[in-house]
Amino acid sequence: MDSANLKEIEEGFKLGFLDGLTTTPTFMQKEGITDIDGMIVKLSKIVPVLQIEALGDSAEEILKEAKRQLNLGLDAKKTVFKIPVSLEGVRACKMLRNEGLLVNVHLVYTLQQAYMAMQAGATYVCPLVGRLQDQGHDALALVEQCVDAVDYYGYDTKIMFSSVRNNEHVRNAINIGVHTITVPLKILKSLTENNFTTMGTEQFIRDTRLMTVKVKEAINPINPLVSGSTKLADAIVKMTEYGFGAITIVQKDGSVKGVFTDGDLRRLLTKDGRDILGKNMDEFTYNAPISIDSEALLNEAAVLFKKTNVDTLLVSHAGKPVGMLDIQDLKND
Repeated sequence: MDSANLKEIEEGFKLGFLDGLTTTPTFMQKEGITDIDGMIVKLSKIVPVLQIEALGDSAEEILKEAKRQLNLGLDAKKTVFKIPVSLEGVRACKMLRNEGLLVNVHLVYTLQQAYMAMQAGATYVCPLVGRLQDQGHDALALVEQCVDAVDYYGYDTKIMFSSVRNNEHVRNAINIGVHTITVPLKILKSLTENNFTTMGTEQFIRDTRLMTVKVKEAINPINPLVSGSTKLADAIVKMTEYGFGAITIVQKDGSVKGVFTDGDLRRLLTKDGRDILGKNMDEFTYNAPISIDSEALLNEAAVLFKKTNVDTLLVSHAGKPVGMLDIQDLKND
């Protein structure tokens, strides 16, 4: 992972499989970090391997800076010192490697630079793909040449694909055969995203729900009921208040007289006009409601919806209405 944002880093490393973190002074400056050493120590306790900058005008200064950072309490086996490529940089690389320390020679823009770093024993060589492409160069060709050089000459160096700008860069890196890739969290989080995967997962979840969830667990706990003496206008208001497309009419003994739907309302308005709004609910004729027991699985409800071509089922328990199941309830928790 490539970052200096502590929140991002903590989130990324919760994945549990990232190999390490690369960071730079520029990243830290953008995050408003002023205690660089303190941040380095904090990061070293979060990530498996930490790659940090070791800067200096000469190889000796770079070596001195690397040892100073180690003395902060860093683990030499889990710390990689990043050195910008230069003659002094590759000389420092060789000195650090002679002492068993890990080195990433970075800011690499040419094969010649990469070759010098490999010969100096660099643990990692890091071409910057995005920056090279910004300048119109064939960055992917350079990375591939670096990988080929490692393989051809038998160097132990790992080629690190960096300055990653998009998912396509990650695919390019894999195809080229780089040894490691460092990416921002935003891109890392998007690597598993795919519309077909999402659709397939949602289908599995829906089908599992149909086979495991009972109707009583899916219905709205609000159960709009009206008596036969209720005016149609009042029944419509109640339907609207509860957000239902149907309402159950019950008799005095609690048994169901029928179900009135918004489709029934449209048909009656077309046929008889607005005068029907003043009628009582028991003045209308009802077909036997299509119902399902509350203990039934949603799978049974799905079959019933398809068979009857209705959008709402009356849900009953022990012969009494307990709610309604809308066809949309099959899809939503």
